[in-house]
Amino acid sequence: MWSRSILNFWKGTRFNRVIVDRRFRKSLVGHDVQTTREMKREKLDNGVLLRTAANHGFDVLLSIDKKIEHEQNLKTLPLPVIILDSQSNALPALLPFATIVLQLLQSALDRILYIVQPDGTTLHLKAPRS
Repeated sequence: MWSRSILNFWKGTRFNRVIVDRRFRKSLVGHDVQTTREMKREKLDNGVLLRTAANHGFDVLLSIDKKIEHEQNLKTLPLPVIILDSQSNALPALLPFATIVLQLLQSALDRILYIVQPDGTTLHLKAPRS
């Protein structure tokens, strides 16, 4: 089983506050999960955050920020990015994604964008959808 260092990035308001239930990290057993807030990086924009996470040895960026798909050049991501396509950032809405995220983390991940959809499918994107 792979153990990954994961930067947990929950940026949901214009004030860049962490608004998702951090208890979701308990669902990712066997992985070192840290939040941007814990690392005092919650004010960084997505591009700087991605580079900072890669430079600090993180293996994956996990987020609910769906804008990353269109704001970043997916061909040059410095590390794999997993987006949870959740309707809410509350723990009950995120828990169904945990099993799928764990399965992804146990596989070799490319430096692309993975979007985990509510129906359990995962999109593997090297370029934004039209």
